[in-house]
Amino acid sequence: MSNQKNGNFELLTDKNSALVLIDYQPTMFSGVASGDKTIIRNAAYCAAKAAQILKIPVVLSTINPQNNGNFLEEVSSLFPNQEVYAREIPGFDAFEDEKTWNAFKETGRKKLVVSGLWTSMCFAYTALHGLKEGYEVYGLMDAAGDSTPDAHRYGIERMLQAGVIPITVESLVSEWMHVWTNPKAGELVKEVYSKYGYMIGLGRI
Repeated sequence: MSNQKNGNFELLTDKNSALVLIDYQPTMFSGVASGDKTIIRNAAYCAAKAAQILKIPVVLSTINPQNNGNFLEEVSSLFPNQEVYAREIPGFDAFEDEKTWNAFKETGRKKLVVSGLWTSMCFAYTALHGLKEGYEVYGLMDAAGDSTPDAHRYGIERMLQAGVIPITVESLVSEWMHVWTNPKAGELVKEVYSKYGYMIGLGRI
């Protein structure tokens, strides 16, 4: 019999989840060799765009922007009145930074959707932190990348073993939208689905 003591069987919605994106910066991208950088970049953008359309809270975090560059402008520009948190503690776990952690906690959401560069470090450590604090953590795997295929693979395996729930961007957006009668469905088709993958259309930002 399935263990139903947690909320894993409750779908993600625009009311119960928040999105945290970590270290999508030029220098971090330059070291990604685990997969297609365009796909990774599009997945991060599409998750953020869907969150913007559906008014889901988003937290953006960077490490050492003076050297690594600013957060991807196509993502940060979706939230022009929102701070991108440059972590004061230059560590791998974004939630060790007080501002980043408080920004997520203040959303009041129990489901954390998280992704970042690199999979085995900043993404994994932040996801594990969320689990330790009692949140239901969903790892957006196709928006992540690492220095090697093995680093990406075993970073994901480590998260799965700890209890992170894997998800991909089309699945995430569909879960958030829930039904095609959602008033935002048309905008999501135009601005998200048609920009990524093969579900409805193939495009690139």
